[in-house]
Amino acid sequence: MENLSFFLLLCAALSHAFPAYTRKEKEEGMQVIQKYLENYYGFKKDEESFIWKSNSPITKKIKEMQKFLGLEVTGKPDSGTLDLVQKRRSGFRDVAGFSTFAGEPKWAKQVLTYRLLNSTPDLHPADVNAAIKKAFSVWSSVTPLKFVTKDRGDADIMISFAAGGHNDFLPFDGPGGSVAHAYAPRKDLGGDAHFDKDETWIKSTEGTNLFYVAAHEFGHSLGLFHSKDSNALMYPVYRKFDPSVFPLHQDDIKGIQYLYRPSTTYNDQSESAEIKDPTESKEPALPNTCSPDLTFDAVTTFRGEIMFFKDTHFWHKHPAVREVDFHFVSSFWPWLPSGVDAAYEIPEKDETHFFKGNNFHIFTILPGYPKKLYILGFSKDVAKIDAGFCNRNKGKTYYFIGDRFWSYNQRNESMDRKPRLIKDAFPGINGKVDAVFQHENFLYFFRRRKQFEFDFDKKRVTRLLKTNFWFPC
Repeated sequence: MENLSFFLLLCAALSHAFPAYTRKEKEEGMQVIQKYLENYYGFKKDEESFIWKSNSPITKKIKEMQKFLGLEVTGKPDSGTLDLVQKRRSGFRDVAGFSTFAGEPKWAKQVLTYRLLNSTPDLHPADVNAAIKKAFSVWSSVTPLKFVTKDRGDADIMISFAAGGHNDFLPFDGPGGSVAHAYAPRKDLGGDAHFDKDETWIKSTEGTNLFYVAAHEFGHSLGLFHSKDSNALMYPVYRKFDPSVFPLHQDDIKGIQYLYRPSTTYNDQSESAEIKDPTESKEPALPNTCSPDLTFDAVTTFRGEIMFFKDTHFWHKHPAVREVDFHFVSSFWPWLPSGVDAAYEIPEKDETHFFKGNNFHIFTILPGYPKKLYILGFSKDVAKIDAGFCNRNKGKTYYFIGDRFWSYNQRNESMDRKPRLIKDAFPGINGKVDAVFQHENFLYFFRRRKQFEFDFDKKRVTRLLKTNFWFPC
């Protein structure tokens, strides 16, 4: 009913947007644009989103999309906008302020390995290998980077073709739409590139050209995000491939050379001179893992590991392993804002919830995030939460704000009407907490430079620990 009301309002307001279209075609066009905004511009569906005004959420998102994609900024889903959103494109969102991923993740070496795990039946294997090799050469021609193929074992960049859901929470959508995606440099999934097996891959100029798409996706693998320049290779919407034109635009070259410096054989000195040298910039000091002053923004379990968040970075480790890995938040979750306020995991659903201000994100396959806190049952004057954890035994989630906490029942999806004092339910934990997570039968509360181990059964604090207790200091 909500969607129907939205479409009726929008179609009435935009009776001139699609003058030659039937009402059914208009509604279908609205659905396409709405879905596009949800997937690539963080549009959130709620009752307020469907009120058609000049400054309504849907209008603002359409304007944001039109501005980024270089369209006329009307705020209306006109025929030019509808035409562009139906074209093939990269699978990452466009909401970003940089030509690189936030935090500027990049490879710390110049020789990178890649491995093609499988192929597409649309092309001969030799043609697939040639397209992949040529796509990497586009980037090596303007940087010191070298790419070496591997036939077995792990590689820095793992390349595969898959259809639908393929275990990375970015499912493909069948022919058309999102045709591929790749991840920013980091360990594990970082750098990997996935191509939609449902597309018809070709080596000619008509349709989905594998070389051209791969060259774009490998830009992501090396650390570039989307460009607003419609002539750039890193523009999110794929154009018709022109083999007579070098695929990199000057915007692409500036971005990749900012990360890795120019190649010694790259001859455009006038452009090279304008590129900022990363060694000249003063980057903020990285957090000291063993500092006695270390504090955390949020801590949560995540698929058997523990994750500790601080500003733009996070640490993750397995409780049984001494080593700790350290990464930029953006290299793992490009869409997640830095400096998260709280986080917790619901293992049964394979969901991890992140909170920033009055919004919350869910790391899962569900679209449409972030959402507002009041969706969970909080009053609209709640600006942020400080910490949270999911009690797997009781099926409840606890949210901590100041010296109080709220309890949310997962089974009937309801929030307690009134909060309780933290010290009443968790004796020994007094006042505001920065983070909390559950490990085995203990809760670990973080407050400034201290960590409190709380026994669920005995209902008391059993140990007072340093915040970096989990780190090998």
